Amino acid sequence: MSKIVSIGTAVPAFRHEQSAILDFMQRVYALSENDKRKLKFLYRQGGIDTRHSVIPDYSLAPGEWQFYSPTENLEPFPKLEKRMYWYQQYAATLSINAIEKCIEKKPGHTITHLITVSCTGMSAPGLDLELLELLDLPATTFRTSVNFMGCYAAIHALKIADAFCKADENANVLIVCTELCTLHFQKEHTVDNMTSSMLFADGAAAVLVTGNDETEGLAIDSFYSMVSLKGKKDMAWELSSKGFLMTLSSYVPDVIEENFDSMVQSALVTADLHKQDITHWCIHPGGKKILEAVHKSLGFTNGQLQPCYDVLREYGNMSSPTVLFVLENIMNSLVKKEKSRIFGAAFGPGLTMETFILSA
Repeated sequence: MSKIVSIGTAVPAFRHEQSAILDFMQRVYALSENDKRKLKFLYRQGGIDTRHSVIPDYSLAPGEWQFYSPTENLEPFPKLEKRMYWYQQYAATLSINAIEKCIEKKPGHTITHLITVSCTGMSAPGLDLELLELLDLPATTFRTSVNFMGCYAAIHALKIADAFCKADENANVLIVCTELCTLHFQKEHTVDNMTSSMLFADGAAAVLVTGNDETEGLAIDSFYSMVSLKGKKDMAWELSSKGFLMTLSSYVPDVIEENFDSMVQSALVTADLHKQDITHWCIHPGGKKILEAVHKSLGFTNGQLQPCYDVLREYGNMSSPTVLFVLENIMNSLVKKEKSRIFGAAFGPGLTMETFILSA
């Protein structure tokens, strides 16, 4: 049996009020007064108060900008090379911050496997080798990377860690999910760009998974996944010369609402459980409408998704680390010697829905 031993999370130093990012984006998009009012309404209804970024510009006057050009049309606009340079400057440091918090909680575990997760920066040699060196891990450490899967990638990484630990009870797998989403904001006034600028943020989360059954932690009981091809074109993440481009259709919450309850029921049947057996719900807060869709699909009435709303409000959508921020909150709230069972889920391109069930 594999167990999640600890989770550590970290965010960049620059904390931006949602209202400040709104002011920045209204300037960037060069909107009419009517469109400014519409964008302001969307930001106010998004359920987010603050977000973090490695870029300070979103709360600064144009003359103080460091990433964007302080010109009327922001030209020259940052190209992919600049965005990847910033990723390489900040991703490893942010990852180490999360890893140190994770390891501090449960010291004494010798790391045997390293899994890095990201969809906002890519290079070779990459983040995995940087962390191997910074952590002074043996050169023989097993390492692998999960790239470009989007918001559900943390669950995919947990699946890999679970397989390692089931194969070797001495395995201690370190997962680190690091995303710098704000490097990829675009200036064209499109629905997808406005949605991305309203939701996404930067953050990192590290998870330690062990094969030692005697170690205290959350037991990984099962996984279940489903792809709704009906939503295949409604969520996408593509490379371009000017950065990574997000497609996030307004139909995504509808697809989730339509399919989520049946998927949960199938996952529970596979695990020989019932909905009433679940004590905590760890749902990726991809946006307020997505959480509302899950809430409606499952027929919730009593704030079962409050930890998810709390993370969304304080951090926004950080892509892959976000569901782990929620899980960390839930872990911290658990009462020892009280039986708990956690159902987790995240969504991404495909439209892919990944789930897990943990027990304590």
